[in-house]
Amino acid sequence: MTTLKINEMFETIQGEGAHTGIPSVFVRLQGCPVGCPWCDTKHTWTLDEAFLTTADQVLNKSEENECFFSVEDDELQTLFEQQGYVARHVVLTGGEPCMYDLRRLTKVLHDAGFSTQIETSGTYEVLCDPRSWVTVSPKVNMKGGLAVLDSALNRANEIKHPVAMQRHIDELDALLARCESLQGVEVCLQPISQQDRATALAVQTCIARNWRLSLQTHKYIGIE
Repeated sequence: MTTLKINEMFETIQGEGAHTGIPSVFVRLQGCPVGCPWCDTKHTWTLDEAFLTTADQVLNKSEENECFFSVEDDELQTLFEQQGYVARHVVLTGGEPCMYDLRRLTKVLHDAGFSTQIETSGTYEVLCDPRSWVTVSPKVNMKGGLAVLDSALNRANEIKHPVAMQRHIDELDALLARCESLQGVEVCLQPISQQDRATALAVQTCIARNWRLSLQTHKYIGIE
């Protein structure tokens, strides 16, 4: 059994990558040492127990902050029911969700008829049910000094890479060269912060490589 530390939990539409448009329950786990400078969830980085609070306070908070609650993995589905969620796709994100052993949680959810997706930086071993969709958004040379693991790259169903300049494309090429096989793997480019230059580069590269463009559509339409 794994104790999950949850910063946010909400029902919305998946806005990125191969599952764009899918109704989803997002479970944002607390804790991340990677240190991406453009991260838009820096409030999830710390695991300071001083921010531990109740589920009700976290689920009803009106602004982003470091507060989180703890729950055992086999109790999460009960929380979904209490919140009245109807989406059957569960996105485990963060923070860095692969700091947690997600095997039991993802098995229980799949056995109950849910699908699951894990959004990870690739800097931790991915421990999950074989049926889980794993989205690796590899973070290279970040402040935290953590390396992207070959095991994470080779478990990925989708490699979604943030780009702003050609250097990021070159980094991705180096990562892909380490993969045992790319058969069946979705490769997506995501422009950082919707910058015009980054978007143009991503579009140009996706056309040239037959890759997929990933836009943060939730930010365009103003939802979580």
